[in-house]
Amino acid sequence: MVHFSRIEIKDLSITIIIITLIFAYLFSDNGSMGLFLILIPLSFIAVGLSFLLHELGHKFAAQKYGFYAEFRKWNLGLLLGVITSFFGFVFLAPGAVYISSLTGQISYEEDGIISLAGPVINLVLAIIFLALGLIIAPYIHTFGMFYISLICAIGFNVNAFLAFFNLLPIPMFDGSKIFKWNKAIWLITIIFSALLVYASQVISFI
Repeated sequence: MVHFSRIEIKDLSITIIIITLIFAYLFSDNGSMGLFLILIPLSFIAVGLSFLLHELGHKFAAQKYGFYAEFRKWNLGLLLGVITSFFGFVFLAPGAVYISSLTGQISYEEDGIISLAGPVINLVLAIIFLALGLIIAPYIHTFGMFYISLICAIGFNVNAFLAFFNLLPIPMFDGSKIFKWNKAIWLITIIFSALLVYASQVISFI
């Protein structure tokens, strides 16, 4: 049974709020107040929920194995994200799902599958946003469709990047744990995510 502590709910909520505001600011040309306010709910749907589902992917996979798993925000990483956003880009390390086992042991396979769950969710979300964006592109001038297209564009771009970034084989990243477990699966997923990142730069439906 999936369990959330009060501290975890608080940390997730604070992190989602900060991430939503950071990306709303970035997509508002770094400070246009009117556009910033409009982009807050769009950023929440396209970015905040994507982050939440990524972390819940790790959590659910870990709890499926019977492990203890809880998200904890990293204040310094969030602060770094806020500061870098003022320079027109974002370097964000919001926190992580911390996992422990009653036996004190987690195999490479278990760790790899748990680590893979987050990026896979981002890949699935990227494809959903892409498909939806392409479907509604011909109707972009219909009432309200522009904002849905904007959500799809942001969601496609951010999820593709999140998947690729997390799959890098750098210590503490998801990619390093997947690489230790199964190099073939790591290679397939990072190539696929790289292709989606490229597609997000050349495909436009707004």
